[in-house]
Amino acid sequence: MKIDAAHRIGDLETLAALYGQPSEASLLKETPYIHPHYRAFIEAAPFMALATSGPRGLDVSPRGDPAGFVTIDDEHTLLLPDRRGNNRVDSLRNVIADPRVALLFLVPGVGETLRVNGRAEISVDPALLARFEVDGKPPRSVLVVHVETVFFQCSRALVRSRLWDPATQIERSALPSTGKIISDISKNGFDGEAYDKALPDRVQQTLY
Repeated sequence: MKIDAAHRIGDLETLAALYGQPSEASLLKETPYIHPHYRAFIEAAPFMALATSGPRGLDVSPRGDPAGFVTIDDEHTLLLPDRRGNNRVDSLRNVIADPRVALLFLVPGVGETLRVNGRAEISVDPALLARFEVDGKPPRSVLVVHVETVFFQCSRALVRSRLWDPATQIERSALPSTGKIISDISKNGFDGEAYDKALPDRVQQTLY
């Protein structure tokens, strides 16, 4: 889709004229550290989205574990264990190229989300990895996030989407299976049926 130049916003002045000034509350809520109230959100969150930037572009990766899986080392530092996945390591590749990261924490049933911006480093310190062992299995690395800004996002997006409303949930079978997606994209060069059949057990056996 091509946007007509007359209808495209390409400068900050025009953008500000359209949206106006931010409210006082939207500015006051931002802190350069993890305030005790924001600590409560992080400790209650079992899910987080991690945004990174690198030479190949932007990436957003889902991260999840029991609530409190992101550890608050101090009011300026978060520790995020990197659990088993598909080994694409898109986020980690990006962090090596550009340490800037953004985190979005979600707490089931809560409308507000928590946003954290900062810079990250990848650590494989054995003592640090040992802190995050599950069933005797440590993560391969830990992302150390040096916090720069923290603030909550109001509930409008989650209220509009009805994200936590059980009535909006759909059956997984209503969407293409992961095996079918890979099979069709590869023009049947991949056994999607076998992939789907083995997936549930594989996920459970490779969580950590």
